[in-house]
Amino acid sequence: MRLTAKELAILLDAQIDGNPDSTIEKLVKIEEADSKSLCFIANPKYDHYAANTHAGILVVGENFKIKNNNGTTFLRVNDPYSSFVLLLEKFANQANAKSGIEEGSYVDDTAQVDPSCYVGAFAYIGKNVKLAKGVQVYPHCYVGDDSAIEEDTILYAGVKLYNNTQIGKRTILHAGVVAGSDGFGFAPQKDGSFLKVPQTGNVTIGNDVEIGANTVIDRATLGSTQIANGVKVDNLVQIAHNVIVGPNSVIAAQAGISGSTKLGKNVMVGGQAGLVGHITIADGVKINAQSGVSKNVEEKGAALTGTPAENFRQHYKHIAQTRKIVDLIARIELLEQVLTKKNS
Repeated sequence: MRLTAKELAILLDAQIDGNPDSTIEKLVKIEEADSKSLCFIANPKYDHYAANTHAGILVVGENFKIKNNNGTTFLRVNDPYSSFVLLLEKFANQANAKSGIEEGSYVDDTAQVDPSCYVGAFAYIGKNVKLAKGVQVYPHCYVGDDSAIEEDTILYAGVKLYNNTQIGKRTILHAGVVAGSDGFGFAPQKDGSFLKVPQTGNVTIGNDVEIGANTVIDRATLGSTQIANGVKVDNLVQIAHNVIVGPNSVIAAQAGISGSTKLGKNVMVGGQAGLVGHITIADGVKINAQSGVSKNVEEKGAALTGTPAENFRQHYKHIAQTRKIVDLIARIELLEQVLTKKNS
């Protein structure tokens, strides 16, 4: 992929110091750069590399002091790290981009598949499915009837979307993700058996979402299980029926969220945390790893830990107090002995 400094400056909203026609073809570490390389410096500890680098283009901060006579062109940006992330994404998307329908796949005649889409071998695209521009469906994926996937979304190998799953733009579902499987709904009967409750809703996933490998998102009993814009979910997470995950929330691996629980925006859920059903978590709440949340959290930005989860400062205070119990018991026994002697 070839880009000029002028093109990169437009992409990154950068100021050019040097040759605007300087061209790069690859992204590398600054220690390994040559004249066709693009690098960045975001940490002052690496500033010394800039003086001797032969990189074609170097992305730096707005106030970076240039000490380089090797023909490097500098792009000054507000946040070099974030800018370089954008470039990594652009190069990765370009490298991975595919198009066309491979042999061995099945696309129903009623499906609407944009010509720019990629459908890998042994993928199944059901009735009335809509795949927008740039969608990539890797081999062995299943996209159920009436599902819709918007622009530039990627389904990696083995993703399974049950009927009527709706996915937004630029979203990534990693290998083995299942969206739309039945929620865990069973009504206990008098004879001790369980009657299955039909799950008639669906799953909706917003824009710029990323779902990790082998995560499962259950369809709603009624309505929709909702994953809002910007949500990031790790591998091996269980999201139950009718859960709502607010914008830009993050959920780490092996966490489980029970049915009808609602997470606000910018919530952080640590690994192996568990949330019971039918509770509400306020905006910005941080739930520590392995915590168990059993009731509503109404305080915005609260930090919780433990089982049952509580304010993390209170939790660690309780732990400290618990460690004193042995000494307290010894003191009580000593006082009892003194009182016994005194009363005898």
